[in-house]
Amino acid sequence: MSSDLLEALTALEEQKGISREVLVEAIEAALVTAYKRNFNQAQNVRVDMGSLGSIKVYARKDVVEEVEDDRLQVSLENAQLVNPAYEIGDVLEEEVTPRDFGRIAAQTAKQVVTQRVREAERGMIYDEYVDREDDIVNGIVERTDAKNLYVGLGKVEAVLPATEQIQEESYKPHDRIKVYITKVERTSRGPQVFVSRTHPGLLRRLFEIEVPEIYEGDVEIKTIAREAGDRSKISVYTPDENIDPIGSCVGPKGSRVQAISTELNGEKIDIVEWSEDPVEFVANALSPSQVLDVQVDEEERSTTVIVPDYQLSLAIGKRGQNARLAAKLTGWKIDIKSEQDARELGIYPREMETSMNDEETEETSFDYYEDHELSTDNETTADELIDLYKDDEDEA
Repeated sequence: MSSDLLEALTALEEQKGISREVLVEAIEAALVTAYKRNFNQAQNVRVDMGSLGSIKVYARKDVVEEVEDDRLQVSLENAQLVNPAYEIGDVLEEEVTPRDFGRIAAQTAKQVVTQRVREAERGMIYDEYVDREDDIVNGIVERTDAKNLYVGLGKVEAVLPATEQIQEESYKPHDRIKVYITKVERTSRGPQVFVSRTHPGLLRRLFEIEVPEIYEGDVEIKTIAREAGDRSKISVYTPDENIDPIGSCVGPKGSRVQAISTELNGEKIDIVEWSEDPVEFVANALSPSQVLDVQVDEEERSTTVIVPDYQLSLAIGKRGQNARLAAKLTGWKIDIKSEQDARELGIYPREMETSMNDEETEETSFDYYEDHELSTDNETTADELIDLYKDDEDEA
């Protein structure tokens, strides 16, 4: 057993990365418990695994003047018979290894090693996946129950709760899907990984994969507003005047954004340009609707947006979705009014010095939308922008 045990410890150290010293300490501690349990011994003992794998048990007794418990104590006189150097307060050790202790030791060592290997593997899996929180991974659908979907990630089975699944998206065993790791926890059964298909971070990571300019840092995703499986808006920015941030994300003939939309079960994605100016940012966020004026209340962090009468429904969107996503994207409250209602309320037009009514500012802010005819259909989304970019490329 000794040689086999040493070989096993060496192999575990090399293959599993488990320290040999840690395993030896764990085995010695387990053998102490096994000795007391199997031989009905209450004395203080120590188990020693020698360098050659030999296992010996030593009883430890305190050297005292007067013995009260001979299982735990030894008199000074008897101790000095073993070694004249012993003094009161020292600890005398004598070997008490049972004749058939080897069989018990082998069973105990096997149990300890198995447990430690399992714990070490769980620890390594936890360390691997906790470092991948907020990252995207490929998984395979393995099974499902009433509440959760279980996705195999290789070494661990991740949990995809029903609340994190895209509505209208169906999953079958062996389907390959991309998921976003939201949380990794330690449990008594090992590491537990939770993933999501609805988290905005999934959209961010997909753009980083599909758009080289984002991955390399030339284009930055500033904010994301998402209603998973239906529609999303992202704002992008670049300090480089030679890069078109929206065009980079849309890709040649819309290939990049279309690939992401397909991965997300056909989710519509609007891409707008970010600006530190809330007037311009809010106007951009309400695309594809044309905006005539944005009036800002800094204290309330709210805006009143004036749009042409015929584009009011487009600006609000189906079930208020366009306005709702724009508000999430910008972080500003948005109240949309038609041009006619604004005139009746006396809030439009404003004085000429007002930035949104200034002809030059209006041209620079909204020239893209004025140069193209946009549908007033409530279903208009980023697909229309993709088509516009296709037309631009063809003309170029």
